Amino acid sequence: MPVIKQFFRKMTPQQGIVLFYIFAIIIAFLMLNLPFVHKPGVKVDPIDTLFVAVSGISVTGLTPVTILDTYSTFGHFIILIILNIGGIGVMAIGTILWVLLGKHIGIRERQLIMLDNNRNIMSGTVKLIIEIVRAILIIEAVGASLLTFYFYMDKPDLKEAIIQGIFVSISATTNGGLDITGNSLVPYSNDYFVQTIVMFLIILGSIGFPVLMEIKAYIKNKVPNFRFSLFAKVTTITYLILFVLGTLVILIVEHNHAFSGMSWHKSLFYALFQSTTSRSAGLQTIDQNHFSEATNMFMSGLMFIGSSPNSVGGGIRTTTFAILILFLINYRTNTDNLSIKVFNREIYGTDVLRSFAVVTVAIILTFTSVFLIMAMEGQEHDLIKVFFEVMSAFGTCGLSMGITPDLENGSKAILMILMLIGRVGLIAFIIMLSGHREADKFHYPKERIQIG
Repeated sequence: MPVIKQFFRKMTPQQGIVLFYIFAIIIAFLMLNLPFVHKPGVKVDPIDTLFVAVSGISVTGLTPVTILDTYSTFGHFIILIILNIGGIGVMAIGTILWVLLGKHIGIRERQLIMLDNNRNIMSGTVKLIIEIVRAILIIEAVGASLLTFYFYMDKPDLKEAIIQGIFVSISATTNGGLDITGNSLVPYSNDYFVQTIVMFLIILGSIGFPVLMEIKAYIKNKVPNFRFSLFAKVTTITYLILFVLGTLVILIVEHNHAFSGMSWHKSLFYALFQSTTSRSAGLQTIDQNHFSEATNMFMSGLMFIGSSPNSVGGGIRTTTFAILILFLINYRTNTDNLSIKVFNREIYGTDVLRSFAVVTVAIILTFTSVFLIMAMEGQEHDLIKVFFEVMSAFGTCGLSMGITPDLENGSKAILMILMLIGRVGLIAFIIMLSGHREADKFHYPKERIQIG
């Protein structure tokens, strides 16, 4: 016991977060092996069960098995619990349990909570977590109620309507991407009501919890002279730009391809939904293989960017992408100042450096993963399909071109690592690898080198 205590004390908060998520994956794996989780006569390989556990905790949605054909109603309930643990966050769930049990939340626990939620300050962390959990549960409940009522009106089977409504609502809100139809939301490709509700749920889950909290404060007018934070402004505008850009690009590229012969409104909803789901949701209304390679490449880029910080999604995050673009727009030669001016504010140079570090590591990770999977799979799968799968795993999106069940165990292991990193966050991953470093006590002479 003293050795274990010493081990935990020496861990950095970043290493602690990764350990907590690994522990959650083990719990999820054990839950998926409980009696009556699978349908009678169904056997699932341990590697595939582990893959579903990682996919659920990371709220990705990639799966080597069909949820409908593999798991029972009890199994669906277990998967919903796993999705909520992953979507809300391991440390957020732990915080709620600590509060309910009356346990004192110390400095170290607050550091872990702060890190898991991408916060820079420790004050108000526990209160924020409680607000976030309450908001997620309310969003899921409202979405489930609307969808259940609609499904029941469409097909008067109350049990099936409730199960389907709850599952779709939680899967969309947590951006989990798993489904119990066996074909995602393709059966509802002509149902604009269901698509609209699901798109709203996806956006609410992926735009970032701090943004939702600020919108709530603004609506309730609790804070005198309330002003939205720079984070909320940059996040919301970047999210909106990517959403509109994604819709327009998909519409234009697929006009004479996948959308050929379709009505304008059906094409529009296909493009709207695909642009929304590529943030990190993974639900789809059309088979991804129907799109051209250009569209799949573009959607891979959207998945690489991912959702907003402190949300249910992964990727490099929208703010990282925004900072890089703003840096290029504001770039001036012959200056060592990295600060960026936007909305009458300046972004810290440290955040600019972190953004470059995140993108660099993300590119190395994803392209190395593509290389390794292609080397292991040989000529079994096209490059575009492997590239799409890797970006989907890293962005914790869950969209797939259908190759997940056919991958070798080594390839599945790589995707699981990417899903875990995508959920934990690249900043935590980078700091975890670098470990403790003392501040420099001296500096060498500086010298210029040629760039570009």
